[in-house]
Amino acid sequence: MMRQVVVDLEESMIRQVANAGMGRSDVLKFWFGESDEVTPTFIREAAIASLQQGETFYAHNLGLPELREAIAAYASALRCAGAAPIEANRIAVTSGGVNALMLAVQALVDAGDEVVAVTPVWPNLTAQPLIMGAKLRCVSLKPVAGQWQLDMAELLAAITPQTKLLIVNAPNNPTGWTLTRAEQEALLAHCRRTGTWILADEVYERLYYEATSNACAPSFLDISAPEDRLVVVHSFSKSFLMTGWRLGWLVMPPAMTPHMGKLVEFNTSCAPVFVQRAALVGLQRTADVTPQLVAHLKTCRDTLVPLLQAIPGVELASPRGGMYAFFRLADQARFGNSLATAKRLVVEAGLGLAPGDAFMVNPSAEAQGWLRWCFASHDLGRLGQGVERLARWLPSA
Repeated sequence: MMRQVVVDLEESMIRQVANAGMGRSDVLKFWFGESDEVTPTFIREAAIASLQQGETFYAHNLGLPELREAIAAYASALRCAGAAPIEANRIAVTSGGVNALMLAVQALVDAGDEVVAVTPVWPNLTAQPLIMGAKLRCVSLKPVAGQWQLDMAELLAAITPQTKLLIVNAPNNPTGWTLTRAEQEALLAHCRRTGTWILADEVYERLYYEATSNACAPSFLDISAPEDRLVVVHSFSKSFLMTGWRLGWLVMPPAMTPHMGKLVEFNTSCAPVFVQRAALVGLQRTADVTPQLVAHLKTCRDTLVPLLQAIPGVELASPRGGMYAFFRLADQARFGNSLATAKRLVVEAGLGLAPGDAFMVNPSAEAQGWLRWCFASHDLGRLGQGVERLARWLPSA
């Protein structure tokens, strides 16, 4: 018999909605967290060149040395003044951000350990500690006029010396909420006192729309020491338009890195060399990818959000980061069950959105009725068409 915790894992609600629209070409699809733009040509060509050169063999568990060096240089360049430089001996290349998160949880969490997670959040982050047999406690952001906010006092009270790991994703999927520098400093200081590890999912760091000195969201790497109990997860998926390539990385204390290499060996052995070669070129030509992408995503956000806000009964605040509009349909009597609502939107309106319940654990009444709209669309017109479908559907639903 399989482990009961695996049997009890819930099927992806987002996938359930997507399945309801399979085979329908008329559905406008905004349910998955990825842009509809293909990976830049020069990145794809680097992978092709690697394959043509016969690079089809195993690589180092931790990644190609030159890629680890490039990631360290890239991550260091994004840091604020005074931050500790990031050395390659803190980097592990992984087979996607999901793999990076799972490796970190495997490395840190024993069965029975207490784990605290900030929600709403992408469901993998709460499922992974449960798979390891942890006791999960969630502290929810609070929606205020459509904007999600952190009750710092509640979160600090939840983190005790018995808490092995804090999981926090900022900029956040799905809400766009982002930790402030003051909140990061308070969390780091508190976790140092309690001996709690922090697992920071910062894959949306570059997809940030507020003005900052380093053109990215606040990072724990800006304020931490290399030896802190901190593991930061990144990915090439979002900022480099490489979702299907499955490549990410971890930043961790240097003493942890050799042991992480062993975990990589027993999970995936290594990331494919040709994918790593493509990523290396992506890093070398970051200026040709990320700034334009972020500018376009900001335009997408600024196009979609006002249109949604103009619909009666829709609650929404503009997200500070990420690629999602997380909005609420105020009529809870009709739309409180977000999974049912999302399925109806596919069938009745030809509009594919992700249900808010997919990102919540034991959602409270105030967290009902939310939907996530991925606004990473090459064609801005599709966003307007989607809003028109939603606006037409709501009065008759």
